[in-house]
Amino acid sequence: MPFLNGAEIGWRGHVELGHGKAALPSTEPPVIRADVGVFVKWGKMKFEGIYTPLVTPWNDDFSLNAISLAETVEFLIEAGVHGIIVGGTTGEYYAQSAEERIHLMNRVRELIAGRLPMIVGTGAMRTEESVMFAKAAKAAGADALLVATPPYTYPTGREIALHALAIDRAANLPVMLYNYPGRMSVNMDEECLDRLGRSPNFCAIKESSGDPNRLHMLARDYPHIALSCGMDDQALEFFAWGARSWVCAGSNFAPEAHIALYRACAVEGDFTRGRAIMSAMLPLMRVLEGGGAFVQCVKHGLTMRGIDAGPPRKPMQPLTKNAKRELEEVIRTMDRAVVTVADAKVAPSNVTDIRSRTGT
Repeated sequence: MPFLNGAEIGWRGHVELGHGKAALPSTEPPVIRADVGVFVKWGKMKFEGIYTPLVTPWNDDFSLNAISLAETVEFLIEAGVHGIIVGGTTGEYYAQSAEERIHLMNRVRELIAGRLPMIVGTGAMRTEESVMFAKAAKAAGADALLVATPPYTYPTGREIALHALAIDRAANLPVMLYNYPGRMSVNMDEECLDRLGRSPNFCAIKESSGDPNRLHMLARDYPHIALSCGMDDQALEFFAWGARSWVCAGSNFAPEAHIALYRACAVEGDFTRGRAIMSAMLPLMRVLEGGGAFVQCVKHGLTMRGIDAGPPRKPMQPLTKNAKRELEEVIRTMDRAVVTVADAKVAPSNVTDIRSRTGT
């Protein structure tokens, strides 16, 4: 049974039921709450659907744009995404102080107000810092954690596992692992995954290696760790290999197209239509991944929807005028193609103004 927009969830300790928290003792059987659309299964959280790693909108002076943050959360919920991730790379966590990160997780939780699951990233150089962010996330009411390899240090598989297990012991929340060797320089290898199998909280992995062999290995050898697509141009392949969720930054500004692909492949099993939607989206994915300005592109895409996402924090710089024009044309072309293929309305990303609906 879906959680509001379709995420099937259940975990230890508590579950958001849309009307506050309900404690579940360990002896309780699975519970179905049809009135709020929640399936609770003890000790496990099933990630289903589109999970948006939320951008952090800044004012021109790089302070938080609280109005745009609220507009973005409301826009994503109205669009039908299935969960929101706070404190990810797209949200520029690396350019924020600890106080800012903790403020964001609490504020976004207030804005979501129990309507969607909130996953919080714990990324940091030191295990002690990640543990601190995990505890803060639990205190803020996070539903799950996103746990990545510590950057720069080149840890072994054993060391990554010990890092993740320390976070797990501190927070005891469901965890989506995040494997991204392109930024961290190492993989969460078999030794790491085998060690993490000791805890049922490690229930999913966002796989961003881009290596098809990793995808096959995870699907075949680790079926207890749910696959989540973390490499946008391989979404079709992930769904073919059984992935039920997709963590996609582009859904900040084009949630309709991403949801359409998820529905075609993961819900309806229509891979013919899925291939057509994917074909329409590939030019956007090439622009996002190939230009060295990923966060800037996502922020400008959101600005095209009428929500001022502001500049990236330094050292990154805003897009040039030419880069903005290229992105805008790619998005317009994608919107037209997806509308035709998906047999569903995809609002043009350059005209919809969320302010007209929120009154801000």
